[in-house]
Amino acid sequence: MPTYTFRNKKTDEQWTDLMSISEMEEYLEKNKKKIGLVPAAPLIVGSVGQLDSKTDSGWKDMLGRVAEAHPESNLADRYGKKDHKTLKIKDTIKKHRKRAKGKI
Repeated sequence: MPTYTFRNKKTDEQWTDLMSISEMEEYLEKNKKKIGLVPAAPLIVGSVGQLDSKTDSGWKDMLGRVAEAHPESNLADRYGKKDHKTLKIKDTIKKHRKRAKGKI
């Protein structure tokens, strides 16, 4: 439900209430002479989604180069190479780390 800012015409006191459009219209109709609606800008959502979906390919290329320089980072998991050879190397490294820790 939207919020509306009302103004007392005699005292210039302002307050905000949460109500439906029909309730607001009914409230204003009952109190025509005493209460007025304060005009306000609508709340507009500027963007929705992830930041990287709105960036150009040059920035994504830069993130890919950083990911290649740091293959064990979280950035590498997201933007690094996804070819078969790279994935097999990562799997082998994980397998040997587990074996070194005694988990296999």
